[in-house]
Amino acid sequence: MKVGILKESKGENRVVMLPESVETLIKMKADVLVEKGAGEKAFAMDGDYEKTGAKIVKRQDLFQESDIILKINPPEKNDLENMKSGQVIVAAFNPFFNPELVKELSDRNITSFSLELLPRTTRAQSMDILSSQATVAGYKAVLDAADNLPGFMQMFMSAAGTIKPSKALILGAGVAGLQAIATAKKLGAVVEAFDVRSAVAEEVRSLGAKFIEVEGAKDDATAGGYAVEQTDEFKNRQQQTIHDHAVKSNVIICTAQIPGKKAPLLLHKKTVDQMMPGAVIVDLAASTGGNCELSRDNETVIHNGVKIIGRSNYPSDMPGDASKMFGKNVLNFISLIINEEGNLNLDFEDDLVKGTCLTHNNEIMNDRIKGVING
Repeated sequence: MKVGILKESKGENRVVMLPESVETLIKMKADVLVEKGAGEKAFAMDGDYEKTGAKIVKRQDLFQESDIILKINPPEKNDLENMKSGQVIVAAFNPFFNPELVKELSDRNITSFSLELLPRTTRAQSMDILSSQATVAGYKAVLDAADNLPGFMQMFMSAAGTIKPSKALILGAGVAGLQAIATAKKLGAVVEAFDVRSAVAEEVRSLGAKFIEVEGAKDDATAGGYAVEQTDEFKNRQQQTIHDHAVKSNVIICTAQIPGKKAPLLLHKKTVDQMMPGAVIVDLAASTGGNCELSRDNETVIHNGVKIIGRSNYPSDMPGDASKMFGKNVLNFISLIINEEGNLNLDFEDDLVKGTCLTHNNEIMNDRIKGVING
């Protein structure tokens, strides 16, 4: 069986697998084709892949020869046109926001696995791209905020006087939020964190941050650790609490998202209006609407002296380790659909294989996606 590794589109520096993961894939008896220049932006040269036993090919040849295609981001329109009926593609399709792409995958009889759909179970942790890439995003977001601050993050005492530490507010204490807390603490900031899930309070405190709690939050054990929609009454209390803490903060990192839905609005314009000039907001949820009302995806907005950075793809800025982590996740997933002889083996009795499958045999396999597309 032949596995093809595609070069990502312009603006993405990661590659779906580095040579070290390719070497393991080849040991699993797969033949690996790598598009020319696929790993260059992640500092993995063609020669590095060839040393593992992989073959460097042109993009068109990769589509023609591969049984399974691996990619990070959703394929482009012309990529789909180059794919063959029955071919398998593994990527992060962002299916809730790309219903037309999902329908085309189904119509073209392409078997697709969307890694964001991976069930959030203990067994799936080694394949969880959302967690691995969120770790990178949380780390880089704080560094970006520190770089854009007009002052220090940590406290300084010198003959010139004492510099007070910056105050950082982290909205959302998932993987990205927890990493942001840890990084901000290491840089010397005074850190507070908010999350509707009271279950994460202990994790927040263990990292040295203060947990801001608003009573009356609705929790859902079936949400896989994600936030869920809250009542209007709770949202009003939440809004006031966040406002009171935000206006005193130098740095705010927004990380709250709800799978398949627009990101919850947590920072309103009236709050930003009252924030200190020079404060920095980094919104990791910008691509799904943003936690801040003034966020614009892939843009930096300055409002009343407050800098609002809308960035949802920080992992692309750290392509070496981000690609390493992503590749290990993909490798662990691929091991579920390749048998000991290195041949494709789709076992839909496996809950991880079934749960991650987006389209197969001209059908949309995921019920939640099917519901979105069919209205």
